[in-house]
Amino acid sequence: MAKNQVWHDDFWLLLLQLYLKKPVGTKALYSKDMVDLSLELHIAPQALQARMRQIERLETPLIERLWQTYSENPRRLQRAVSTLRQMKDFGASDAFYSGVEIQESFEKDFRPLAENERLKPVMLILALNLYFQLTPATMVEETPEVVELARQMKLSPAEVVEVLTTFQSCDPYFTKNDVEPSPLLPACQHIWHRYGNGDPNQLNELAQELMAYFK
Repeated sequence: MAKNQVWHDDFWLLLLQLYLKKPVGTKALYSKDMVDLSLELHIAPQALQARMRQIERLETPLIERLWQTYSENPRRLQRAVSTLRQMKDFGASDAFYSGVEIQESFEKDFRPLAENERLKPVMLILALNLYFQLTPATMVEETPEVVELARQMKLSPAEVVEVLTTFQSCDPYFTKNDVEPSPLLPACQHIWHRYGNGDPNQLNELAQELMAYFK
């Protein structure tokens, strides 16, 4: 994410189009559409959601004009958005981010892991939340909670179990000598360092928000 997030008035068109997408209104913080737009603009979902609430309140004269122009004319809005996206180098640092150092932060959570492109750090966060709700004996493919999380993330139960088992290697309170090293261990260790020693209730709240990404 940019050190100082760059906002351009043209971005209101993209945000308005998302706001008007049915069901009309401010979208969930980590809905896939919100995250995709955040990745495109290098602006965190929290910042986009705050601006979306400005649209909800018609907070500025510019927003009012855009609402009057496009809210009842989705085709016109689509043309305007298409034109914006066709701009040369749209979304690149030499266009909208000239002179601003781009340092990804939240973006990394939604990009595939190098070790396994079917997995993303956001999935590991959800698996860690489940880890704290299970016992080692229930970290198996047949456990309903494992099956449900796998279904929501479009993974197999075996893939979820692999992540849960890898977290056992990160857990200082878990001693098991026959846990085989996994290629996922570095990624799981990173997530454990971020959330494993924190408040499990806060992790659970975050997990509930992140589930919107998979709906």
